[in-house]
Amino acid sequence: MLPEEVMKKAQAEFLDWKNTGMSVMEISHRSKEFMQLASKMEADLREIMSIPDNYKIIFTHGGASLQFAAIPLNLVAENDTVDYINTGVWSAKAIKEASRFAKVNVVSTSENHIADLSSINFSDDAKYLHICQNETITGLEFQSLPSLDKPIIADFSSTILSRPINISNYGVIYAGSQKNIGSAGLAIVIVRQDLLGRARGSTPNLMNWQTYVDNNSMFNTPSTYSWYLAGLVFEWIKDQGGVSKIAEVNKRKAQKIYTLIDNSKLYYNEVERNVRSWMNVTFKFNNKELEAKFLQESKDIGLLNLKGHKAYGGMRASIYNAMPEEGVDALVQFMQIFEKENSSL
Repeated sequence: MLPEEVMKKAQAEFLDWKNTGMSVMEISHRSKEFMQLASKMEADLREIMSIPDNYKIIFTHGGASLQFAAIPLNLVAENDTVDYINTGVWSAKAIKEASRFAKVNVVSTSENHIADLSSINFSDDAKYLHICQNETITGLEFQSLPSLDKPIIADFSSTILSRPINISNYGVIYAGSQKNIGSAGLAIVIVRQDLLGRARGSTPNLMNWQTYVDNNSMFNTPSTYSWYLAGLVFEWIKDQGGVSKIAEVNKRKAQKIYTLIDNSKLYYNEVERNVRSWMNVTFKFNNKELEAKFLQESKDIGLLNLKGHKAYGGMRASIYNAMPEEGVDALVQFMQIFEKENSSL
């Protein structure tokens, strides 16, 4: 979802942005007006995430998936060892891609829990540790980090801006835009400055982070409308009181659904409670035959996209920042009624 206020503003400005007589999609990305938009967008993101000055922000194409390859290409040599924690589908995709460019050591594998971080045998010679902060498919989220003397690289695609984080705990944070940032077509990389300038010589220009830093992310024409929408979302977050206020709502939203599930005889959640996602609440049925009925009846009253990923099954309520608390209340009410009406089946 996008915030309704953002979509209404985008609609109002679609044909005439800032009295230019043009849509924001039609003006030059090097025009004074767009350069001002880009500068404000970056400043707003730096403010709402409390990004320190020694971190650079990169706006790029290719989604988070392009960074699966860009990370080793920018940080290590071909024969270097890197550690990865596999917590699901997106971790596995990152591991597969990184394995083409470095020696990947998978130090832990689990989909419904996260191993005790103090018990994991990290590689002494690993140049970095990579994690997927939030696995959208199973609904699992890191709630703490290991204490390491090497950079932690984190895919934040589905949890960025959902709660405050200490950027300094990470070497690199990267995220696709289509969850909490805006529309698809943009990815953001936040990289500590001392990790720049390390790309191997074979790294393509458009995968080299230094290229973006040197050119204010405009080495080539950026996805201008995605940048514009992201800027509107950042303004919206500021209007809500910032990420800390967003987090209060997100925590309540998730707790409402998990509380229902944990007290239910029909629904259950497979993820350990201490690592459950705030953004993606997954649940399954003790009577699997009710799934199709649940999906149809929920759709009939306007509760959409609840079917779980085909790789995991069951149901999934993705409750990103723009999902109002009223939407979660409606889902909880429906789930209660559905269980009551189908308790004998």
